[in-house]
Amino acid sequence: MVSGLAGAGVSAREAGLGVSSVRNHSHAPGVRGPGPSTLTTDTPSPAMGPTDVVASVVDPELPMLTLHDLGVLRGVREVDGAIVVDITPTYSGCPAVAEMRADIARRLHQAGYPRVDVRIVLSPPWSTDDITPHGRAVLAEHGIAPPGPAARRTTPVPVRLGVRIPAPMCPRCGSADTAVTSAFGPTACTALCRCAACGEPFEHMKAI
Repeated sequence: MVSGLAGAGVSAREAGLGVSSVRNHSHAPGVRGPGPSTLTTDTPSPAMGPTDVVASVVDPELPMLTLHDLGVLRGVREVDGAIVVDITPTYSGCPAVAEMRADIARRLHQAGYPRVDVRIVLSPPWSTDDITPHGRAVLAEHGIAPPGPAARRTTPVPVRLGVRIPAPMCPRCGSADTAVTSAFGPTACTALCRCAACGEPFEHMKAI
């Protein structure tokens, strides 16, 4: 599944319509917003290379994380005068992929790169282990418990119904006295939890 916005006739102006790399939301559980360390300007600096431009694009669903920190950015290179970007979605049906591609194309167009080809690479698949240490720290700063190590298998994965998600440590107070209240949060990759020590609800990114 390979496609490019510029190759499909999407201009820089069209790619930017209705797309923003910064979302302004409150930081309540389930309503996320970027922190000061991840805010990006609408116009990239002319001194930024294409890799730096793409690495600064934020995730549409977790806008406190850049695509680099989330681990979905696989590569940026120049091919015959075009900037080719490889990204791997967190799962094959991720609804945020179209916005990721549009944001990447818009930012590169603004930085002076008119020809952009954003390609979707599904192998190797993305894992929560691909989140950078800085990305995990940013998740915790925003009240989202980062995932633990993902299970690795080389054989078929058995499907077990009713498997409980281990309760993580509270990202707000550090207590282990927590409980999972819902296996699904605002997105499919998160769960909802509550801390008995501080009484605060929080999200947990599940390890996959």
